[in-house]
Amino acid sequence: MELAAVLTSAPEGGYVVFNPETGTTTQGKTVEEAWANLREATELYLEEFPLQVTSRPLLTTFEVVVHA
Repeated sequence: MELAAVLTSAPEGGYVVFNPETGTTTQGKTVEEAWANLREATELYLEEFPLQVTSRPLLTTFEVVVHA
């Protein structure tokens, strides 16, 4: 099963990675560790809560006005 993931740098160091289809979120000191942790967390989640993916999430960007 192919799922989506969003990887971001954590302010305290390392990386946070999120799977939007299941909501699983985890972290790691390296990108590789974060991916491995997400894979494990998502597999455990799917054992309890099977998922039927009918569509893929759309990742995009948008702009906001920031007032200082």
